[in-house]
Amino acid sequence: MDSYSLEQTKLLSYETIIDELMTDYGQDILQLVMQYVHNLSVAEDLTQEIFVKCYKALPTFHFNSSMKTWLWRIAINHSKDYLRSWYARNVDATEEGLFTRVKSGDCVEQKVIQQQQFDELARAVFALPVKYREVIYLCYYEEQSMKEMADVLQLNESTVKTRLRKAKQLLKKRLERE
Repeated sequence: MDSYSLEQTKLLSYETIIDELMTDYGQDILQLVMQYVHNLSVAEDLTQEIFVKCYKALPTFHFNSSMKTWLWRIAINHSKDYLRSWYARNVDATEEGLFTRVKSGDCVEQKVIQQQQFDELARAVFALPVKYREVIYLCYYEEQSMKEMADVLQLNESTVKTRLRKAKQLLKKRLERE
């Protein structure tokens, strides 16, 4: 998707571009939003809203960054807007849908242990303040470089490095207590 030139993009319909973005990044955006809201059904709704917002904003995209970075920026801002909303502050949404990462060839006992460890780590990450949680997610789940994270978060690279270091320290303390 990011390899299209401005001229090629103009030739493609907005529907085609959004369809490609949804195909390429839909699951990633859902998981990114999940890092903010901790509720699968809310994350699914917000993800749909994000792609609608992207569709409407596509004519204003100026190719100052990659489409992926632009999409991530919209997703992060939309998630933060939701967290500041009256609904998010006043309605108690239960935590659900922690992601599972278990290899299919493992024995049952190993799967249970891995799942418990992953759930413990996920809870510790979810408990971090948003500014630390987002750098952990982008670094370890999305495997983005410091420069990519800085672009997405619209921060200096040194700030991203500092937040990542602090997030690791907070996670370590939290996991050692448990």
